[in-house]
Amino acid sequence: MTSTTLYKNPDALKAALKNVVSLSKEKLDVSNEQNFRKLAYALVYNSIFNSDKDIQELCRWLVRAGADACGIHLASIHDLYMARGRGECSGFTVPAINIRGLTYDVAHTIFKSAMKGKVGPVLFEIARSEIGYTLQRPAEYTTAVVGAALASGYKGPVCMQGDHFQVNAKKYKASSDTELGAIHSLIEEAITGGFFNIDIDASTLVDLTKPNEEAQQEINAALTHEYTMFIRDKEPNSITISIGGEIGEVGTKNSTVEDLQGYMSNYKKKLEKSGKNVPGISKISVQTGTTHGGVPLPDGTIAKVKVDFDTLEKLSKVSREKYGMAGAVQHGASTLPEDAFHIFADRETAEVHLATEFQNMIYDNAAFPADLRQEIYAYLDKECADEKKEGQTQEQFIYKTRKKAFGPFKKQVWDLPADVKTQICSRLETKFDFLFKQLAVLNTDSLTKKFIKPVSVTVAAPNTAGKVLGQAKK
Repeated sequence: MTSTTLYKNPDALKAALKNVVSLSKEKLDVSNEQNFRKLAYALVYNSIFNSDKDIQELCRWLVRAGADACGIHLASIHDLYMARGRGECSGFTVPAINIRGLTYDVAHTIFKSAMKGKVGPVLFEIARSEIGYTLQRPAEYTTAVVGAALASGYKGPVCMQGDHFQVNAKKYKASSDTELGAIHSLIEEAITGGFFNIDIDASTLVDLTKPNEEAQQEINAALTHEYTMFIRDKEPNSITISIGGEIGEVGTKNSTVEDLQGYMSNYKKKLEKSGKNVPGISKISVQTGTTHGGVPLPDGTIAKVKVDFDTLEKLSKVSREKYGMAGAVQHGASTLPEDAFHIFADRETAEVHLATEFQNMIYDNAAFPADLRQEIYAYLDKECADEKKEGQTQEQFIYKTRKKAFGPFKKQVWDLPADVKTQICSRLETKFDFLFKQLAVLNTDSLTKKFIKPVSVTVAAPNTAGKVLGQAKK
């Protein structure tokens, strides 16, 4: 793991970049790729923690533009998912991984494992709620992940995903325009930040009091359609953003084929009525019995959950054969028993979302400093006291709330000693190796090369770029 370096001023950054990169007609020219990749961690670190906002902005641009110059392209998984809907590929489940803390190091570990196993499709995602409590805006999250790709030696597509861009039912009821506008703003920010995969979740507005599934799913489908049109209007040229829909809120009743059909009937009518020939959603998230993060028992261990794989398989099949999508998406799966993961690929699940277990593996690692853990838990006792439910044990409370410490303690976690991060990431690498094998994505890099074509998306250089980098002599 790389040591931290904060550039004290633009001249210090300029010295670090000398004979490595320069500007050529407002485009970044990487003259020494090997040395540029070695600078990746320092650039990422400064893009987040440097107190000089101009240096932050320039480092963020350097990572993204430099990665593109080095053959690392932010990409959409849409074409691969459409190919799966046509039956041109099958037999695997795409891992969608949420990184809440230690983002660069965890992403670096994922790339290391993926390159070792010749893994193709992987989604790096963050949910609307996670953006809030981890204090990672889309551009920051993309910078950390892409920087990790640079440092790892990776070349190829990197798929960033907005997970659960979810309509808050209470806020929607209080002021629908305000809530929907907030998601419009988030979508625009995400696309600007390089998120070319976005999951819209209006399942919170499904009304089970309505007489049939089509009526129950009406608002859900209407809002998904509205956001689909917004995304299509904002997406970059030559890129079709992969959009996901959701028919069942995680933690509620299990989804049915009738739910899917009611939702898609509404959604397709809206698409057709718009008169615009735009691609629709490429996958559908469903509920099959899981809960985000799992259900902690009084001693802090996680209750066993039985996933309804029959329903998951049936919904995936219908979504492919009737609607041309990649299949169904499983949320809240990272804390499932290890012997369950191979079933997702066996049952042709399109995508599985994984988050909490990686968080647990950071906090619970024996190398994680006990004094920092104690400080974090004391913070939670004070700042999240109103979230402690009646009858909940301290272990249950900590388990459910400790995700919210990643934002306030972001720098302390990033600044963990190198040997501590090495031990944490060693265990994580073993976990990623296992998951990639179970989800049958080993040796699938040929699929990304076949279906996900690299597209360079130009990002305007900040005003300080010319002063720090100079112009390349041509």
